[in-house]
Amino acid sequence: MNFLRGVMGGQSAGPQHTEAETIQKLCDRVASSTLLDDRRNAVRALKSLSKKYRLEVGIQAMEHLIHVLQTDRSDSEIIGYALDTLYNIIANDEEEEVEENSTRQSDDLGSQFTEIFIKQQENVTLLLSLLEEFDFHVRWPGVKLLTSLLKQLGPQVQQIILVSPMGVSRLMDLLADSREVIRNDGVLLLQALTRSNGAIQKIVAFENAFERLLDIITEEGNSDGGIVVEDCLLLLQNLLKNNNSNQNFFKEGSYIQRMKPWFEVGDENSGWSAQKVTNLHLMLQLVRVLVSPTNPPGATSSCQKAMFQCRLLQQLCTILMATGVPADILTETINTVSEVIRGCLVNQDYFASVNAPSNPPRPAIVVLLMSMVNERQPFVLRCAVLYCFQCFLYKNQKGQGEIVSTLLPSTIDATGNSVSAGQLLCGGLFSTDSLSNWCAAVALAHALQENAIQKEQLLRVQLATSIGNPPVSLLQQCTNILSQGSKIQTRVGLLMLLCTWLSNCPIAVTHFLHNSANVPFLTGQIAENLGEEEQLVQGLCALLLGISIYFNDNSLESYRKEKLKQLIEKRIGKENFIEKLGFISKHELYSRASQKPQPNFPSPEYMIFDHEFTKLVKELEGVITKAIYKSSEEDKKEEEVKKTLEQHDSIVTHYKNMIREQDLQLEELKQQVSTLKCQNEQLQTAVTQQVSQIQQHKDQYNLLKVQLGKDSQHQGSYSDGAQMNGIQPEDIGRLREEIEELKGHQELLQSQLAEKDSLIENLKSSQTSPGANEQSSTTASAGDSEEVAELKQELATLKSQLNSQSVEITKLQTEKQELLQKTEAFAKSVPVSGENETVTAAKTTDVEGRLSALLQETKELKNEIKALSEERTAIKEQLDSSNSTIAILQNEKNKLQMEITDSKKEQDDLLVLLADQDQKIFSLKNKLKEFGHPIEEEDELESGDQADDDEDEDDAEDQDPI
Repeated sequence: MNFLRGVMGGQSAGPQHTEAETIQKLCDRVASSTLLDDRRNAVRALKSLSKKYRLEVGIQAMEHLIHVLQTDRSDSEIIGYALDTLYNIIANDEEEEVEENSTRQSDDLGSQFTEIFIKQQENVTLLLSLLEEFDFHVRWPGVKLLTSLLKQLGPQVQQIILVSPMGVSRLMDLLADSREVIRNDGVLLLQALTRSNGAIQKIVAFENAFERLLDIITEEGNSDGGIVVEDCLLLLQNLLKNNNSNQNFFKEGSYIQRMKPWFEVGDENSGWSAQKVTNLHLMLQLVRVLVSPTNPPGATSSCQKAMFQCRLLQQLCTILMATGVPADILTETINTVSEVIRGCLVNQDYFASVNAPSNPPRPAIVVLLMSMVNERQPFVLRCAVLYCFQCFLYKNQKGQGEIVSTLLPSTIDATGNSVSAGQLLCGGLFSTDSLSNWCAAVALAHALQENAIQKEQLLRVQLATSIGNPPVSLLQQCTNILSQGSKIQTRVGLLMLLCTWLSNCPIAVTHFLHNSANVPFLTGQIAENLGEEEQLVQGLCALLLGISIYFNDNSLESYRKEKLKQLIEKRIGKENFIEKLGFISKHELYSRASQKPQPNFPSPEYMIFDHEFTKLVKELEGVITKAIYKSSEEDKKEEEVKKTLEQHDSIVTHYKNMIREQDLQLEELKQQVSTLKCQNEQLQTAVTQQVSQIQQHKDQYNLLKVQLGKDSQHQGSYSDGAQMNGIQPEDIGRLREEIEELKGHQELLQSQLAEKDSLIENLKSSQTSPGANEQSSTTASAGDSEEVAELKQELATLKSQLNSQSVEITKLQTEKQELLQKTEAFAKSVPVSGENETVTAAKTTDVEGRLSALLQETKELKNEIKALSEERTAIKEQLDSSNSTIAILQNEKNKLQMEITDSKKEQDDLLVLLADQDQKIFSLKNKLKEFGHPIEEEDELESGDQADDDEDEDDAEDQDPI
């Protein structure tokens, strides 16, 4: 210390020479001293001199300081002094630099010393390893030094950290440090690290940076937080802006939902500090980064839906309609809401339903439009409202229709109690403020963008210009104001509106040309030699006249395409006309407006072009040039070709629709056939069950018959005669009646079988008959014939079953006749008088017992016969249902054959027509080639016809008999 005091005291004698010697001696002590205290004191002395004598210390001491960092890591104090000294050498302290020249020299020194330090990449790796130390005196100066290196030579240091193992991960640990100063400086370090480096941005994002940063913002109080919240938001912007991977990761991680509390600002008017305004501004910009129109459409759409689902959009609309919000925050909120709803129909519908908290409530769109056409509102606010209205109508035909409908006579409020969006636009369109004219014209043009229906609807709008005069159409009023020689901004806005209105709308072109003053006005404007300021108006007039030619349907005889082109050639000249048309795209503000959809202008006089209009100019400039140079004969031939192609398209479309309908009908018939198949399978299973039940009953009957035969043999002949003697008149008669009934059933079944045989023979004859039906049969009819064959097989099986049953019935009849004969024989052989009455009485008692047993068995047999008759009845019903199924299938088959025949005839006709059309098209193309018109070799129509021919060939192959 005494040495240092002596050095400092001798500065006045020779400061330059003395300080250089002092720094040299201190460096020697750092390099040669063996005691740690001596080296520590020398480094501390260098630190004190490093701010004032930055160049000398940097030149002489940097190498020794780096050596200290390598060798003395065990002592945190000397490491901290060394890091502070290096920071003073490399960093540019802006507070002490006052003059411009000294500031430039300081920047040069910092970049030079940084280049020397990072020349050895091991130095940066050493610095990263030192950041792992938890000691405050090491970690904090290390963070500051690395931040300074990144500020001086960011890309080079980023590359070194990127290739360093675990380099980014070590830096991410700084966000988890409990000491706020290190955490906050760590955020600044990551800001410098992630600037313009997508690879590092991805690594930082996947190191859980989003979670940590959002936690810090929440801990600091969201928008009410301090400078730390601002730094975190800037780091989030670095990670998300122009980085689609990180944006997708942010959305998939449900971090959008955590942004909603940022915008809960409350209703109080106080509390809008400068820091809060800055924080909220950055938060709104962060939302815009996620839904920017420059992002991929799919990523933007998914973020827009997520913002609606988590009610972030609703929260933004609340700020939009709140009172006491600062003007810059309100403007940025309008821009943010604009991009959140742009092209997203769900969000656009919600925005249309938002009402301002007024009495009575008014739609938010109306309130915003009132600000847009109010010349006392700030310029940036009016631009933001125009952008919001454009985004609301972007790809939103429903919203476009609602805006245009407010101008139609049937929807205008006659009481005048409420003002509509359409009335505000008309008021701005015809006001004395040129900026309001331009904004209203562009807004109305967006209501017509790519919407032919609304272009036609707007032709119905009538305006009352003054009391006592008849109403004038909106189209006529626009041309009237245009011809009155108003300001350039007003005329440019009206011309852009008219060009958008008339493009792709021949009806609007006819209405425009119907006013005889319009065409002379346009030709007069184009033909005059005016100054540079009027060249843009001349170009727009040329564009409007070109649109009137290109989209002209020649419905007005006096303004046909040919006559308009002749007028241009006589009054203006084709070359002059094309030159004036090119003034639009050559204008200095044209390219600026074509870059971004948002109307961002530094001042009102730069507000000339609209982004969507630049697309229209780019689309129409070339086709209008070709249309001007085409001859009348080429126009006629082109119109004929167009008409022929349209007729061909209509014919092809008609037959394609017919084929589609036939395909649908065939599908329905196939479904019906499949249902009939299912029903047939169900009937087959039912018949199978019935057959099994009949077989079971047959087995039971045979068993009973065998048992009855055994009993009759055991009783003997005399007892059989005695048993039949008492019951002959009743039971035998019943048996005969049952036999007669069974005979009747048998005859009925035989007649039904004969009818089935005749039906089957008819089906066979219809199937085997040759002719046109067999040639035109399709796969569906073949399937029906297979089903009929299956039904025939089923009928054959049923017939065999019935035959077997009739045989069994015949056997039963013969057995009963034999029983009757036995009964009669035994009745004759019984004696008139008995030998012994006692014996006879005993026998009679025995015979009566046996007779009762036989009566019981006979009753059981009767029950079995009744069950068999019921089963035969069920079989008869099954046969009837099968009969009806066969008839239905036969009818369906006939219908299918008729429809297939008709379809083939229609397809043959279609082939003939298509061949004729192809021949006509081929001849027309040859004619066009003869006149030098370029013809594409393979267009969509030829490919479509080829596809139709392929389909017809496939159908023909399917219809060939197998």
